Amino acid sequence: MIWLIPILHVLGHLTFPIGKALVAYADPIFTVGVRMVLAGGLLLGGLSILGSRSIKISFKEAISVFILSLFSIYFCNLFEYWTLKYSSSAKSCFFYSMSPCVSVVMSCSLSFTHFKEKMTMHKWVGMATGIVGFLPVLALQNGLNDPFKIDALFSWPSIAALVGSFCGVYGWILLRQLVKDQQMCPLKMNGYSMLFGGLLALITSFFFEKSLLQQWANLEIKPYFGWMILIIFISNIVCSNLYGYLLKRFSATLISFFDLLSPLFASVNAYLFLNEPFHPIILLSTVLVLIGLLVVFRIESKQGYVLAA
Repeated sequence: MIWLIPILHVLGHLTFPIGKALVAYADPIFTVGVRMVLAGGLLLGGLSILGSRSIKISFKEAISVFILSLFSIYFCNLFEYWTLKYSSSAKSCFFYSMSPCVSVVMSCSLSFTHFKEKMTMHKWVGMATGIVGFLPVLALQNGLNDPFKIDALFSWPSIAALVGSFCGVYGWILLRQLVKDQQMCPLKMNGYSMLFGGLLALITSFFFEKSLLQQWANLEIKPYFGWMILIIFISNIVCSNLYGYLLKRFSATLISFFDLLSPLFASVNAYLFLNEPFHPIILLSTVLVLIGLLVVFRIESKQGYVLAA
């Protein structure tokens, strides 16, 4: 089942260009709200129609899911869409490409805090090897002339991207706690968290963006909802529920580690579809990241954090 993890990340990164297209038609917070309410309604409606599981939720579950929705849906997506709306494409690309390094480090600390998952010296070496392999591709992939200038590092969009990354990782940890330790249905948890988070986003949009009636009046319905349907299918239906499934078998640290391969996939796509040159250093980077992944996977298997499929 480990082969599903890179598929998860490849699909997940398709949402960034789709999200960029969406915020060209409407305000970012409004877009988050519409997307999440529709996606949550589809998931819960599907569960209700199929009748395989009850969509009833207890008060205790509702509190847990509301906290989950704050981090994994509301804060994470608001910061992401705000960055896509107000940052240049090159700078957005750089900081979202940096997020895997941030995600790996945060996943380690948060997994230890919530699940007491220990970090061994061998695991640290494996993670460091993967990050070192990731950095050359990151440098090749991004178009910033000097991404490490102070004004680039500490601009509001860059800070928003990093905060959004933290909220997303913390949401993964909370989801794992719900589906693994408390044995909650991941489909139901995702459906309610999207619904709660979407409603919060619409309320926020009402106070800080154009009125809802004005948003609808100026909206180009066909292209907007074309992109909206696509991102809901890829992200909210496929990726979110696949992630909940994988969290039952792998740690959030290991899943986050695979995100280091995302710039490698982007470089291959640029070579195949955009005729951009394929730099030889990408092969070396791929080898280093895969070695790091293998080390972390073997250590977590021995620690019992990886379950047999």
